[in-house]
Amino acid sequence: MFKLPTVATAPFCPSEVTGTVTVISTDPAWKKVLRFAGPGLLISIGYMDPGNWATAISAGSSFGYALLFVVVLSSLAAMLLQSISLRLGIVTGKDLAKLCSEQYSRPTALVMWAFAELSIIACDVAEVLGCALAFKLILGVSLPVAIGITALDTILVLGLKGAGFRKVEAIILALIATISICLLAELILLRPCWECVAQGILPSMSALKNTDGLYLAIGILGATVMPHNLYLHSSVVQTRKIGNSEASRREAIRFANIDSIISLFFALLINAAILILAAAAFHGKSVVMELDDAYHLLDPVTGSAFAGLIFGIGLLASGQSSTFTGTIAGQVILDGFLKMKIPCWQRRIVTRGLALIPALIGVTIWGEHSVGRLLILSQVVLSLQLPFVMYPMIKMAASERLMGRFKSSVIVQLVAWILFAMISAANLWLVLHTFDVI
Repeated sequence: MFKLPTVATAPFCPSEVTGTVTVISTDPAWKKVLRFAGPGLLISIGYMDPGNWATAISAGSSFGYALLFVVVLSSLAAMLLQSISLRLGIVTGKDLAKLCSEQYSRPTALVMWAFAELSIIACDVAEVLGCALAFKLILGVSLPVAIGITALDTILVLGLKGAGFRKVEAIILALIATISICLLAELILLRPCWECVAQGILPSMSALKNTDGLYLAIGILGATVMPHNLYLHSSVVQTRKIGNSEASRREAIRFANIDSIISLFFALLINAAILILAAAAFHGKSVVMELDDAYHLLDPVTGSAFAGLIFGIGLLASGQSSTFTGTIAGQVILDGFLKMKIPCWQRRIVTRGLALIPALIGVTIWGEHSVGRLLILSQVVLSLQLPFVMYPMIKMAASERLMGRFKSSVIVQLVAWILFAMISAANLWLVLHTFDVI
């Protein structure tokens, strides 16, 4: 007889999977690379969720390939920040949430916890909207009904109770492969101008001269680094069991960075592919601001109704893969800040329940063609949270008391603080512009 778990279980409770993937010190380098591969995949999902799809499609359809360099530079910034997060987790043996709880006063830690929870809910709103749109377009149901269907993803989470962490990583890899195949098929059908793609990778200020271009560029930057990803990465790297020596930690940091950079590079390719797809299909023909418009307009452009189906499947895979990472991140934050452990299905129901409410209200008020607007709004909420995560992370990674010889180098600290200032200013501009303050 099936019974719901009453305690936190693997693979979604971090403490249940810590040190469960053994890395043998005598193994050759290529085996160690494979053993460390996985956490980066979970992190990379945050860089290709439905919110990123909406931003990239809008940028490509409006400005062609001109904003491609923003995607590249934002991804490089993300690689640096995730590198700091994983270093913090490996060296201290504690995740960022737990460190914040220990280093700051109780009231401050509670405020940080509230912001972190808000960021997960905002991210889940994007997942709800993206999956709901995919269900609507593939199954032909109304958007409110499709939103209701997304509540069933708790079943997917329950299906993995007690499973090993490597199984989650394998599922995420399969979903990323699905997204990649779908986008590759779209690109083959559309045949973009690859010379234009090469030009778009080179930084240019021409597209940033008007307000709309700058708005989209800041939207791409602000939505690139998900706040909960920084908490998550510092935790999931601890699933690898390593030695306590300085050499073992240094090696673990090196291999974890390889995993992170390769995974985020794939995320970069996917985000770039979405923008390229939108530029090839829509630029100069029609400005597409809604994901459902993108689905329908692909058919006449490519001459194949199959293109729309592929787009919907890829979008569904994007939203569903974020379900797993959002659940794990939620458990990390709950355990780290409040020292609470609850069954993953309870965590998922609370998060999804809170995400369904604004999604349904937004669709009811603004109509079924409001998905793009709601997705952008969710990214604005996310952008507000990011500086509150970056500041303590950068500061603690530079602390000799916490990190010893592994503290961030002066160059890394300098670049990180510059990124903090730039992202904070960009996000502030984005929020003020969104609410018509400027």
